Amino acid sequence: MRTYRELLVQTDPEVEAALAGEEQRQCRGVELIPSENYTYPEVLAALGSVLTNKYSEGYPGRRYYGGQTFTDRIENLARERACALFRCEHANVQPLSGSAMNQAVYLAFLKPGDTILGMDLSHGGHLTHGAPVSHMGQLFHFVRYKTIPHEAGRIDFDQLRRVAQAMRPKIVLAGYTSYPRDYDYAAFKAIADEVGAITMADISHIGGLVAGGATRNPFDYGFDVVTTTTHKSLRGPRGGMVLCKEQFADVIDRSVFPGLQGGPHMNNIAAIAVTLEKALQPAFKAYAAQVLKNAQALAAALLEHGAQLVTGGTDNHMMVIDTVKSFGIDGRQAERILDTVSITTNKQVIPDDPQPPLRPSGIRLGTPAATTRGMTESDLRRLGQWIVAALRGRDDALLLERLRDQVEAHCLRFPVPGIGAAERDDVGLRKAAGC
Repeated sequence: MRTYRELLVQTDPEVEAALAGEEQRQCRGVELIPSENYTYPEVLAALGSVLTNKYSEGYPGRRYYGGQTFTDRIENLARERACALFRCEHANVQPLSGSAMNQAVYLAFLKPGDTILGMDLSHGGHLTHGAPVSHMGQLFHFVRYKTIPHEAGRIDFDQLRRVAQAMRPKIVLAGYTSYPRDYDYAAFKAIADEVGAITMADISHIGGLVAGGATRNPFDYGFDVVTTTTHKSLRGPRGGMVLCKEQFADVIDRSVFPGLQGGPHMNNIAAIAVTLEKALQPAFKAYAAQVLKNAQALAAALLEHGAQLVTGGTDNHMMVIDTVKSFGIDGRQAERILDTVSITTNKQVIPDDPQPPLRPSGIRLGTPAATTRGMTESDLRRLGQWIVAALRGRDDALLLERLRDQVEAHCLRFPVPGIGAAERDDVGLRKAAGC
């Protein structure tokens, strides 16, 4: 019997060739985008399973379609594992993405025009935390708190309290997409209690670190609702979860379905269940700890070689280089230069960035994917040296070519999960990927 990939070679060689090319890119280079990771082969198996065929509108025991014996079992497993892992009372595993999970929370508790207090986007907040171009930013009234970059990125809780007391938000949101420090959840909770607000934490970036006990858990500080994506540091499929106290279970579930979505993607929920079981094992705690060690090593190497980091370092898996101050180039230029040496990063705004979002002043780096491949502190220090060398020597084509060869030779020593010898034997085209 032919494999799925062998069938794809026959029916759509153009798509298969693009997949083989992406495999080559992932094997030969290193992913340092903090929101990216390599998932488990078992997750890929679940995503490509027959559950793709099944509609399951509703929740276990209350579906709108028949034939739900096994889908109910899978979704219940995912919910139970999420509650055990994050020490919460209720979990909704149906959101199709990180955006959808956050939208579901806002729509569960708020009416149009209500106020949410979230992190300023240039200081680390996410698009779904009220960017004016987003639908949520137009539907609700978002007000901002900021960090103090020259004080190691400390959040200005005095300013946060003043804004909360003046604006009386319905939700106080602790969450970020490019903030290299851990959160003082107790301080957020105290201010939210003062103004009678719901506490919400978006831990999408650090979900795996929280699960692995490497960073703080908002539920330990009395938070009401926590959202997290299931990929990034958690290493699962691309999806989202809403975790909450039991008293909010019904309103959250109704907001996800039927309020925001129709049928969940059951193949994705199966993959989430697999991911959560992996994260419950002792090996995942070691992985989460290594992610932090690697981030510290990368940050130290960058600082040692003259790069300027936003907040001066990191407490989590990510860091942001101010490329304008460090190298005299914007983040878009830096991203493209590093692409040429097979180091994948992403351009990133810095606090109160004078540059536009598509040409920001920085780049963002993270260590989950490199750690997944088995890299340790010495490898990340070497990557830091290569990053600085490439950005400083950006006009030297021979240097960049030499750096690319060094990066690729190093990366090929570390296999990418799911792109191994057994899989390459299945399809001849994979040999062209050079993995």
